[in-house]
Amino acid sequence: MKIDKKFNTFTYKEYFFYIDNHKRFTDFNTLGLYRSILENSKLSIDEKIEVREYAHQFFKKSFDFLQLKDPYVFVEISTLGQTLTKADKDQIWSNLSNNQKKILADKKIKHRNFGKYSKHNCGIENCFAHGLMVRRGSYLSEGAMYFHTDKRKRYYATKEKSIQEKKNRKKTKTIIAKELDYE
Repeated sequence: MKIDKKFNTFTYKEYFFYIDNHKRFTDFNTLGLYRSILENSKLSIDEKIEVREYAHQFFKKSFDFLQLKDPYVFVEISTLGQTLTKADKDQIWSNLSNNQKKILADKKIKHRNFGKYSKHNCGIENCFAHGLMVRRGSYLSEGAMYFHTDKRKRYYATKEKSIQEKKNRKKTKTIIAKELDYE
């Protein structure tokens, strides 16, 4: 059976009905459900929070995976109805990055090319690559998931190494020249 209706057009009671009967519908999408909670203008903030908490009873594991799949929706849903300072937001994003690393390690996922990171989205409407599937590390993947513990790409690391060696060679020449002048 199909829902054949957009999630963000649901009323408060419809959310509870469809969440209770989610196994009966083949087109039920948990990401769409959580995103619709944010987009639905029919619901008040209190109702949105109640729907979120009720959905967590069934889809908490899927919601936690949203940290990787779509972190912006995850943060917006998690902080629904809260007023946050800049420090709070920074702490949330720091915790999110740590959780992303844990989830990737626990699930033994070697790639990071899924969710919002798998398609090009630079924000320019007329971009030739808008919505195009991209490979991780290509010049089109501007929003790639990055951790501070990541190693640099080989090309840039070797380039920096050659620049450092060049500086060292110049230093040794000047050191030798100074020593010869003193003698």
